[in-house]
Amino acid sequence: MNIVAIIPARAGSKRIPGKNIKRFAGLPIIAYSIKAAAASGLFDRIIVSTDSDQIAAVAQSCGAEVPFRRPDRLADDFTPTADVVLHALNWLAANDSLPEYFCCIYAAAPFLQPDYLKDGLERLRAAKDAATAFAVTDFAAPIFRALEIDADGRIKMIWPEHRDTRSNDLPPAYYDAGQFYWGRSRKFLVEKALFAEKSVPVILPRYLVQDIDTPEDWQTAEYMFEAMKMHQSKAGE
Repeated sequence: MNIVAIIPARAGSKRIPGKNIKRFAGLPIIAYSIKAAAASGLFDRIIVSTDSDQIAAVAQSCGAEVPFRRPDRLADDFTPTADVVLHALNWLAANDSLPEYFCCIYAAAPFLQPDYLKDGLERLRAAKDAATAFAVTDFAAPIFRALEIDADGRIKMIWPEHRDTRSNDLPPAYYDAGQFYWGRSRKFLVEKALFAEKSVPVILPRYLVQDIDTPEDWQTAEYMFEAMKMHQSKAGE
């Protein structure tokens, strides 16, 4: 079974300059994604898609391949991740062979765990009609009791019909954890969507999920990572 990891890592991050190779807890943040992919033992190749020679050098030093440079048209602030994956798969099909499965792994995912990568592949393979499987986690509070602030500065419920509904009676809601997306390559080349019409979830605990889009996010993630490592150290004593 031919399986490839694809890690998108462009150079032009605006809110966190140099984000994909900025040092996080002592390592370039992309190293965590590469090391987790390698530790899973799932992948025939771990490929980083980048437009940057500097990112390419760091990625290679961490054990990934960088067999091509991503074109500039796919390296701006508005390029969908799906287009980057599509480019990588088309390159593989033209220069080597199209893998049966791929896993798109984000470069800034320091909480990525090999076991959840394995779970994702197993879930995708088990769901015969699914095109993709990706990581999600549940909201910490019931979203159906969410509030908004109107133009007059007053607080209102977005779903007022749930004003008196008990939290226990509301269904759980989930969001994209922003870590990884498994896909069947041939299906993806047709549907071109990571969140496909038929996708299955890989549910992560909330303590392993933190978006890293702003400096505040970065600091929060470092606090969470330090706490996780401290817990793991105490558990191993």
